[in-house]
Amino acid sequence: MSLIVSGVATFIQTRKVGPVGSGLMALQGTSFGFLAAVLTAGFVVKNRGGGPEEILSVIFGVSFLGAFVEIFLSQFITKLKSFMSPIVTGCVIVTIGLSLTKVGLTDLAGGFGAEDFGSIPNLLLGGGVLASVVLISIINNKVIRSSAIFIGLMLGLIAAVFMGRIDFSLVSEAAFFTVPIPFKYGFGFDWQAFIPIAFMYIITSIETSGDLTATSMISGEPIKGPLYEKRIKGGVLGDGVNSLIAAVFNTFPVTTFSQNNGVIQMTGIASRYVGFYVGGILCLMGLFPVLGAIFTQLPKPVVGGVTLLMFATVATAGIRILSTVQFTHRNVLIIATSLGLATGIAFVPDVLSQTPQFFQNIFGSAVTMAGIVAITLDMILPKNYGIEFDTKAQHAEDGLEPTQEVA
Repeated sequence: MSLIVSGVATFIQTRKVGPVGSGLMALQGTSFGFLAAVLTAGFVVKNRGGGPEEILSVIFGVSFLGAFVEIFLSQFITKLKSFMSPIVTGCVIVTIGLSLTKVGLTDLAGGFGAEDFGSIPNLLLGGGVLASVVLISIINNKVIRSSAIFIGLMLGLIAAVFMGRIDFSLVSEAAFFTVPIPFKYGFGFDWQAFIPIAFMYIITSIETSGDLTATSMISGEPIKGPLYEKRIKGGVLGDGVNSLIAAVFNTFPVTTFSQNNGVIQMTGIASRYVGFYVGGILCLMGLFPVLGAIFTQLPKPVVGGVTLLMFATVATAGIRILSTVQFTHRNVLIIATSLGLATGIAFVPDVLSQTPQFFQNIFGSAVTMAGIVAITLDMILPKNYGIEFDTKAQHAEDGLEPTQEVA
């Protein structure tokens, strides 16, 4: 169901249906960000004695109603200038890239919880894929260069076959065809379950704004002005509508995937028409699970070898946005605080382990931490804060004595 909804949502987001969608090559998928909120909703129902079907009915019910929070927010998100400033979007995008590199490196070493994590075969397989993508990416032939990721994956798959890392018996066990059934488990509601999921819809609106800003920039599109604001508004609205569709068809909320920006950056391909085909492929993989099972056979080191490079390019997109910001004392303070706390959460997640669960749900995400801190500081710090330090530093750099007034 997640694959089918991802396909439909990607088509809507890239094609733009009326006011819904950004009109950019923006892949949609099930969001990791909602996982803690969804689990919380499940425990709420379980603790009152609810069974598995009731748990799912409540989860999908509150996900459906919560989507209207994001739909409502999309109508005026572009008017919240502190949400959209380059300093905020830059910090968020850098954090997205840096936090994702941890996922890429974990996969390259074998995947979370793997018994052979960090083994020489895993590192050789993942490192070989990474090296092949880098080498193919510098070939002069444009077609080959733009296919570097696909070629790297195929080379890794072939190497994995020779290493005995592929088990095709699992493909034969997958169902051949499946039919989506709206609200298969019913429709439930619980206020305790609704509140954390509704809050996550607000947070993902910020993330989506950052993702689409990066997509616009990497695609050579404007990152300010009426067209940009229209795309952000339509993109966030698309997230809300697509999450509503996801709940109807028994899967979890979807968001714009930042990993997509790494692919655009590496291949130079940002055509919306590619998004149409990708949406169709995802739907087919959902309707015919046997097709999707083939792709699940890609070993984690092969996937990690490709994604590590892609994720790091997302961070460079954020750095490019921050490079447009004037590095005044105030702005440096915002960037340092935002990135410091966000990367700290990404690399030391247990730092919040003794705090209340609700607090962990909010600030346990590095991207959420970066966005909230940057937005808050950008709103409360006076625009002329620290200007005397910046002026003195500029005079010193120019070899001039500061004026009496500045001093």
